[in-house]
This record gives sequence, C-alpha cells and structure tokens, in this order.
Amino acid sequence: MSSPSRVAVVTTAHGRHEHLRRQRRSLVAGVRLPDLHVVVAMDDPDLAEVVAEEPLPTLVVAVDGDERGLPLARARNTGMARAAAEGCDVLVGLDVDCLAGPNLVTGYADAVRSGPRAVWSGPVTYLPPGVLPLDAGEMAALDSPHPARPAPRAGERSDRGDPDLFWSLSYAVSAAAWRELGGYHEEYVGYGCEDTDLGRTVVARGLGLGWTGDARAYHQHHPVSDPPVEHLGALLRNARTFHCRWGEWPARGWFEAFEALGLVRRAGEGWEAVTRAPI
Repeated sequence: MSSPSRVAVVTTAHGRHEHLRRQRRSLVAGVRLPDLHVVVAMDDPDLAEVVAEEPLPTLVVAVDGDERGLPLARARNTGMARAAAEGCDVLVGLDVDCLAGPNLVTGYADAVRSGPRAVWSGPVTYLPPGVLPLDAGEMAALDSPHPARPAPRAGERSDRGDPDLFWSLSYAVSAAAWRELGGYHEEYVGYGCEDTDLGRTVVARGLGLGWTGDARAYHQHHPVSDPPVEHLGALLRNARTFHCRWGEWPARGWFEAFEALGLVRRAGEGWEAVTRAPI
C-alpha cells in the first residue's frame, strides 16, 4: 500500500434514516472525507433520497430482505465487495447508528497502512439519550468508550485483540485482507453471532486483530432491551450455526438471562426455546 489509500466507509441500513443522516454529516465534518460511502439498503428503497442530502461521494447498493430477519452478513459482504470493486483499498465498516469521530477515516487509513493483514477496531462511546455531539470538542468531552472492549488512547494501538470481542460497529481492513478473510458467514440472518464468528475466522485465517485509539466512533442512542428478548428466535438459530462451526455455544450470558426469564431451557451444550420462538 505504497500509494495513497482510497478509503471507503460501508454502512448497512434498514430504516434509521435520521441516524444515517447524522452519520453522513459526521463524515463530512471529519479531518478527511472518505473517498466513497457505500450505503447498503436492506429492503429499503427510500435510502436513496436520504443520501442525496450531503456532499459525500456515495454509492447506494440494494439488497433484498429475508423473511427470517435482516440479512446483515450478506449486506455487509455486498458492501465491502462493491467498495473494493470501486478501487478502494481500505474498507471501513461503520454501523448506521455510529457517528464518526473527526479522525476516524485518517486513523483507520493509517492503521491499515501499517498493518495491512489485520482487522482494526476503534473505541466506541455509547451516547446517552438526547445527546448528539456536533463538533470535535463535544465528541472529545463525551468520550467514554464501552468498558467491555479495549480502549487505547489516541496515538496508541494494540495488536492483542480477543476474537470474541470483535464487533461490527466500527472496524477497518485492507481490501486484500478482506478477500483473504472471505467476509461474514452468510448463514447468519437477523440479530447476533455473526460478529463473533468473523473474529474467530480472522484468527483461523492467520490474520491479526488490532485496536487503534485514533479511530473513535460515537453510538447514537436508541432503545434496547437487555437481554434482547425480541431477537430470541434469531439468536437461537444463529447460536446453533455458531456451535456447528466452532464447537461452542456463543452469547452464554444472554442465554443464561433468557433461562432465568423462563424463555429457554438447557439442551445439550446449549439452549432451546421453552415455547416455540419465531425462527
């Protein structure tokens, strides 16, 4: 990667139009504009109108829905592949709920240039309700990365990533490493497990997992449930897929919480629904 990098930010979306608008404003306000923003519309034809509002090089790619849930793995693979086909050599995955910190694009470009055979992640701060930082100073004042993930400071990097801590909110990888990795396993549909699967695949393919403090993101608030009972059916289906692939049952904390609520019961090494979940 001796020549200047072309950086694509890839975002998948279904709804969340206001979140996407704010994300795009944050990208425009950054130190470096991405060379391309690939927006993958999952069964959402109205997204084309949303992306026309900001002066940002953009490509909208449509992906059909799936009756079982949002095809997140397939949509992310589609977006990354399209970005690479457009000549981008640094691929940034950024969740539609995330605002880009001012240095996110430059931070990821530098990390990928220095470690082109690694998947790099940056710290993510979860914002409280009603709080939407408008400039770099406000973002810096609110910076408080999620405590369950590594959080290097600006200028710091770590190359000792735990594959089970990888998440798709914010990360970057070279196009060459993405092709070597093979992307997400597309049998995962709906909520859960595809992130952890990708982290395991990174290690299995001999690639690195790193964290950089120079690529910070800020997750816009939206209501969630803990445990995510509305996603129980998808989690059960995806957990079975993960178990078949890796010999372990993922997200054990959530399933133990579901068990305490009487929604699932133990079944072998994992769990099954007490009453049939919508899978």
